[in-house]
Amino acid sequence: MMPKMDPRQMAKLMSQMGIRNESVDATRVVIEKADGSKIVVEPASVTAIDMQGQKSFQISGAVREEKAGAEAHEETDADLVVRECGCSREEAEKALAETNGDLAEAILKLKKE
Repeated sequence: MMPKMDPRQMAKLMSQMGIRNESVDATRVVIEKADGSKIVVEPASVTAIDMQGQKSFQISGAVREEKAGAEAHEETDADLVVRECGCSREEAEKALAETNGDLAEAILKLKKE
C-alpha cells in the first residue's frame, strides 16, 4: 500500500483505474492438480478482482496438500488423530470409522476415553 493513504482513498483510486474487487463468501477452496493431488485452503478468505475485463481471485488461509486417491486422504486423517490424541493408529482408524470420517468428532471421542 502507499504510505499515508487510507482505505477509502485506495478504493477510490482503484475504481478510477477500472479495478473492482469484491469479497467472495467461501469457506473452503480446493485446487485439483494435473497429477490428481489437491491443494486445499480452509478456512479460506477469497477476494475476486476484476481488472480490465479479466477476473482473478486472491485466496488466503491455511493450506494443506492432499495426495491423489482417497486412501492417502484417510491416512492423513488418521495421522492427524494420532498426533492430536496420542493414541495408536488402530484406535484412530477405528474412531474415524465410527464417526464416518469426521475428524473433530473422532478426536473428541478419543479424548473423552
